[in-house]
Amino acid sequence: MQAVHFGAGNIGRGFIGALLYQANYHTTFVDVNEAVIQELNEKQQYNVVLAAENSETLTVKNVSGINSVNHPDQVIEAIVGADIVTAAVGPHILPMIAELIAKGLQERMKKGQQPLNIIACENMVGGSTLLKEKVMEYVAEAEQQAFNDAFGFPDAAVDRIVPNQVNEDPLEVSVEPFYEWVVDETAIKGEKPAIDGITFVRDLTPYIERKLFTVNTGHATAAYIGRYKGYTTIKEAMDDASVQEIIRGALSESGEAIIQTYHFDRAVHQTYINKIIERFKNPYISDEVTRVGRGPIRKLGAHDRLIRPATVYMDVTGEQPVYLAKVIATVLAYENEQDEEAVKLQQLINEQGYEKTLQTVSELGADHPLIKLVMQEMEEIKALRG
Repeated sequence: MQAVHFGAGNIGRGFIGALLYQANYHTTFVDVNEAVIQELNEKQQYNVVLAAENSETLTVKNVSGINSVNHPDQVIEAIVGADIVTAAVGPHILPMIAELIAKGLQERMKKGQQPLNIIACENMVGGSTLLKEKVMEYVAEAEQQAFNDAFGFPDAAVDRIVPNQVNEDPLEVSVEPFYEWVVDETAIKGEKPAIDGITFVRDLTPYIERKLFTVNTGHATAAYIGRYKGYTTIKEAMDDASVQEIIRGALSESGEAIIQTYHFDRAVHQTYINKIIERFKNPYISDEVTRVGRGPIRKLGAHDRLIRPATVYMDVTGEQPVYLAKVIATVLAYENEQDEEAVKLQQLINEQGYEKTLQTVSELGADHPLIKLVMQEMEEIKALRG
């Protein structure tokens, strides 16, 4: 079986590529990094190291690569013969690969190939839906119904921590043992891909929000509270009992929002929270707080990992999310000259003040009670700063 995967980075190789190999696919990686593509074609294999005390190594074989800038025709040909197409390129890159995917699918239609599923494995809500929208911009209106019938773009929720790393072997990648790949089976065309690592569900939204409200919320909390306390890595932050207390508090609030909204079993969700916290404490996957905390404006978005669980919690409980508010305040206080969004956030604060800036980036009205609660936390931070 043949897979085409866009994105030969650490997540592509260490997560999706590894599972495709274990499901007996030959995976053709598509990327613009010529050095990585050359390595893939020369070695035709690479190692994935499970970062744990009892480390294991998986050798991923049956791989090759195509530079999409130098050889777009080869990418089109690979899509024509593919049994599945996946992507892990980052949300902002999805629109950039859409035209090439559209050309590949158009050529596939001409040759009367079987239905095909294209799955965006991104840390976002509706990644495949976004990719489909961008692909359809390159498809004539007369062709669009045939495309809808033949090609599925099932959304997915993915979860695996792949820390920033530099390895002697440029293809080797270290990943945490835990992973989750959940796919919306209602959008599948033809037979479901036979990949053991995928969990197919009929309603993806609860799983996306559970991951967002737990993994992303918890990781962001460790990063921003850790940075505020002067720590450099997630490991250092997790060694501080007071940081863990805030994480547990924030995840208790976000968890209540999830439980009441989607009716997850309370005990099962608490077990999930505990597992997530243990993952953050894994010393073999510790990341820098600045990498986990990058993009603070995006992370303060209305539908992202801090504002959304806080507002949902207020809606379903009528109570104040004091821990989430504390985290949001530390994001407003976050400074990092190497992070373009962090610099822009502080510029906005200098121009508009904390309260107006929070209203702008979170899209909350001036009278929303979360704004007042966060501003109370900001007063404490400003007092400590002197």
